[in-house]
Amino acid sequence: MLSDQRIVFIGPGVMAEAMVGGLVERAGVSAAKIRLSGPRVERLNELEGRFGVATSTENRAAVEGAGLVVVSVKPQSLKPALEGVRGAVPKDALVLSIVAGASLAQLARLLDHPAIVRAMPNTPAQVGEGITVWTATDEASEEQREHARHVLGALGQEIYVEDEDYLDMATALSGTGPAYVYLFMEAMVDAGVHLGFPRRIAEQLVAQTVKGSVAFYLRSPRHLARLRNQVTSPGGTSAAALYYLEKAGFRTALSRAIWAAYERSVQLGLGRKRGPVAE
Repeated sequence: MLSDQRIVFIGPGVMAEAMVGGLVERAGVSAAKIRLSGPRVERLNELEGRFGVATSTENRAAVEGAGLVVVSVKPQSLKPALEGVRGAVPKDALVLSIVAGASLAQLARLLDHPAIVRAMPNTPAQVGEGITVWTATDEASEEQREHARHVLGALGQEIYVEDEDYLDMATALSGTGPAYVYLFMEAMVDAGVHLGFPRRIAEQLVAQTVKGSVAFYLRSPRHLARLRNQVTSPGGTSAAALYYLEKAGFRTALSRAIWAAYERSVQLGLGRKRGPVAE
């Protein structure tokens, strides 16, 4: 059982924090079974104080005896982090990576370890409302895949895919997706303030509008265009607003932004620090 295994996180970042919270608060995993490792003592102390987990500044020592090793470092720190624990990860352990762009082949090569899961969660995981797309190497057993599903399910919804290419697509669509939503909401709030609303009222109106719109869609999952048409009366306010959004290239801009994020994810997997953005 997952609750019987030692779980080690290499990289105590925001997503690692969300995953620890999900495991402890929603998946029934004891904090005593979790260890976080990273170079920043103040960050480790913060998470130790919040969750009661063990911490370490030595990755290699931290992974000893682990049943599950979660790699949650920044992409630029991946190579030194994995090379530092190469040969120390127990042979029967599962490695779960949430590093954007890092392929299964790259992870297996750097670690010299066969059983690996690659996953792309998003930040709503911090409140148990995330969604994660994931895949696994052939060497990951069914039991290990169930462990991965249990961990990722504690963050919200999870979707297993056979095709690893979907991970870079998910990075662009759902992994980066909250940033698009927040920018859209910010623009709506600023427009409300421009109209004359106090900011706190504009924020409340926008947040509930987005929340309610999503809830209505999930309860009545029709094509999004049909839902949009329901609130677009001929010659009305919605029609006027949508006309200007279409004229400004709203759809095209968003599509190009997502494609640029996808290309960047692929570049990260190839080890490129920068590259051209889609035009």
